[in-house]
Amino acid sequence: MELHQLQILRELRALGSVTAVAEALRVTPSAVSQHLSTLQRGVSTPLTRREGRTLVLTPAGEVLAAAGAEAIDAMAAARNALDDFETTATGVVSVSGFHSVGQALFGPLLRELSTSPEAPTVQLTDEDVAQSEFPGLTSRHDLVLAHRMEHSDPWPAQGVRSLTLVREPLDVAVPASHPLASRTSLTPQDVAGERWVTSRVGYSPDDVLRAVSAVAKRPIEVHHRINDYGAVSAVVAAGGVLGMLPRFTSRSVDDRDIVRVPLRGVSTHRMIDLLARPENLRRRSVRLTVDALQRVMTRLSESAS
Repeated sequence: MELHQLQILRELRALGSVTAVAEALRVTPSAVSQHLSTLQRGVSTPLTRREGRTLVLTPAGEVLAAAGAEAIDAMAAARNALDDFETTATGVVSVSGFHSVGQALFGPLLRELSTSPEAPTVQLTDEDVAQSEFPGLTSRHDLVLAHRMEHSDPWPAQGVRSLTLVREPLDVAVPASHPLASRTSLTPQDVAGERWVTSRVGYSPDDVLRAVSAVAKRPIEVHHRINDYGAVSAVVAAGGVLGMLPRFTSRSVDDRDIVRVPLRGVSTHRMIDLLARPENLRRRSVRLTVDALQRVMTRLSESAS
């Protein structure tokens, strides 16, 4: 068995299709299929089977994929032991962030790293996906900034490590001229009858509004679905709707014509987490980037509290 064959088997387990594996590893689907065929010839038990047009792992394939992940991790540990011994932090660390966290953290992260003589080089990109899709991004990036609602299922433990950066509440954004703008807090009953701008389904603001609807026992009137918090703030400021804004990571938007009011009575907190493959976290350059992100997020949350 070759290590790259086990990596392909692991990626098939994580991503669910040959096409997705090919895209993540930047090879052709036929190359993925050839490597899987070569791996299969070395064992007597079928590792994959067809379900319709999709190639999936058999129970034996699942076992080998899990063992392969451990082998890849062990090989990464061996490679990076020498790097740690030589105390090198050089190299490129790719960091993916959803839009609001990128606006809030990317600039401060670069400034934070610029003060260290041994700082790694970071490559930043934005990947704003639904919550369920964040773990898959770890196949393309060393570090993935992800969000999930506090009450939702934890991230998958198989093949992915997670580290919480902050527990962030979402507040109700109210036009400054609205009667609710003078309140120190709001309840679901206070806001359920209002018109709303919220995110697309599968994102944190929509999850909170669903909880508001359940507690208030009435449907929510959603007029706009916008994921960009700057645009949400502008629509709220124009009057006629309320919105939801994260307390820490949307401070780059213009608050002159809106008021942020805490919402009580439902779970409004989302977790901002770092996701990574275990082997990537063994690299010193990645760990230095994680440390810098923790410092930046701590300062941001303390200043906004």
